[in-house]
Amino acid sequence: MMRKLLNHYKMVYFDASETLLTVPGAELVLQKFLSHRSLTRDATVINELFTEAFRLFYYSKQPEPFTACSPESDRMFWVNLYKYVLQKLGVDEAWSIDEVHDCCHELYDMYMAPEQYELFEDVRESLQLMQQMGLRLGIVSNFAPTLKEILRSKGILAFFDPVIVSTEVGLEKPDPAIFELAISRSGLSAEDLLYIGDHDLNDIWAPKQVGIDAIQILRYDHLKGKGIRSLRELFP
Repeated sequence: MMRKLLNHYKMVYFDASETLLTVPGAELVLQKFLSHRSLTRDATVINELFTEAFRLFYYSKQPEPFTACSPESDRMFWVNLYKYVLQKLGVDEAWSIDEVHDCCHELYDMYMAPEQYELFEDVRESLQLMQQMGLRLGIVSNFAPTLKEILRSKGILAFFDPVIVSTEVGLEKPDPAIFELAISRSGLSAEDLLYIGDHDLNDIWAPKQVGIDAIQILRYDHLKGKGIRSLRELFP
């Protein structure tokens, strides 16, 4: 059944983060960052605060009003998220406001660097299988301008054309306009496209507003909902 589903389309667009790639042990990265600055914090607590911050800043984000996206706005989103986590960790007892601010910017540069990312283990083989089926592949992602370099460093950039990055095109999910752009750049009709991503609003609701079918991928056991757990489920 899933094979017939894929064969119904001419092109598959993907989200990037938490769909194709991830930062493994993000809490350990921050723990090490803090320890180098003589601050000891528990990794489990850091992980819980990241989860809390993502829920508040990302998963609870309302669909409207839509605003323009830029490298600066993306940076500020993440700086504010990191600031929330650091303040919850009590770093403002040891650091000045300026030191917290500077560290948040340093964290942004660090977390957006290619060396922090790994592909999920099903990605490369799934992309190859889709390509063998004659499917075109693309990306629509809310991401820093480093995304293409990250994909290149992982050896998968060549699979995708186009790669639509929010900070490059000035649009970001869940604004359906970024999916209208995806339709335009594909040269196909909306019904010829399938989108796969992890976020119910950004990656399911938004593409459906312009007629693109979407499948949610749930990469972690704690995530609930209707979708797939692996890209391998798309194949017989």
